[in-house]
Amino acid sequence: MEWAMLGMIFLAGIILIVKGGDWFVDAASWIAEVSGIPKLIVGATIVSLATTLPELLVSAMAASQGKVDMAVGNAVGSVTANLGLIMAVSIICMPVAIRRGDYLVKSLLMLAAAGVLAWGGWKGEVGLSLSLPLMGIFALFTYENLHSARRAMRFIGPGDVGPLCTAAPRRRAVLFQCVKFSAGAIAVVIGADLLVDSSSAMARLAGVSERIIGVTIVAVGTSLPELVTTITAIAKRQSALSVGNILGANILDLTLILPLSALISRQPLPVPAASAAIDLPACLLVGIIAAVPAMVTARFQRWQGIALLAVYAGYLWITCGI
Repeated sequence: MEWAMLGMIFLAGIILIVKGGDWFVDAASWIAEVSGIPKLIVGATIVSLATTLPELLVSAMAASQGKVDMAVGNAVGSVTANLGLIMAVSIICMPVAIRRGDYLVKSLLMLAAAGVLAWGGWKGEVGLSLSLPLMGIFALFTYENLHSARRAMRFIGPGDVGPLCTAAPRRRAVLFQCVKFSAGAIAVVIGADLLVDSSSAMARLAGVSERIIGVTIVAVGTSLPELVTTITAIAKRQSALSVGNILGANILDLTLILPLSALISRQPLPVPAASAAIDLPACLLVGIIAAVPAMVTARFQRWQGIALLAVYAGYLWITCGI
């Protein structure tokens, strides 16, 4: 009975996170658009940040409650799941040629962030000395997004600014979107809280560590927005869009979540020995498999997806076998 109740709470948390994130993104995009901000810049900033909200809030709440294993496990596990599972499926279903310039900077930033965290695992903590370079990578990523958006705007017509900003929106529409924005943010917060509490309780009942729950169930659950985006992109034959979204989300996961979690906990965030030995190297390995061949050949190939799935399956086997 207790397992059924915890499962229902966990599922409710996932639903609130996914649906709340959807409302938040829609409302934030609408508000930005009516204010005259170009859609390209909205996508490069607001939407990218919004898709990272589930992982960010789950890890931040876990850190604030002293559940360090879950905070670290969710942050790193989400990246590994994004690459080893979600991106792998996208590449297997639809290999795609890319423009190297569109992905080179993002790939390098993602690998740099994974390398910094792997170094943090070797040191045993994520403190100020690691948080600063991670936040620097985040700043570079944001600058590169904005720079790319401005560059792209030179080759498009004024229609991309958005039709909504050509006329003043009605008061009822503004009120509706503000309520939608607030409701989405509240739903994500409540969902994250339910997810952390139910996951921690399930870990105690099952007799496993919070780290294992964090890198498996919670990590995949908080990666659902990326999974939905990937399925939609595959259905619309836009695999490059899916890959770009995953790379961007991973950079935000790696550069924001643990530094902010350390800030919330008001002390350096200790990295568990198991995370340092298994989770962080696995994250770096799937990042190398996903990014390096594509940077060389300007193409995501099916064998990469198969290799990513194999590494992710091996990682789960090792993790759950400990």
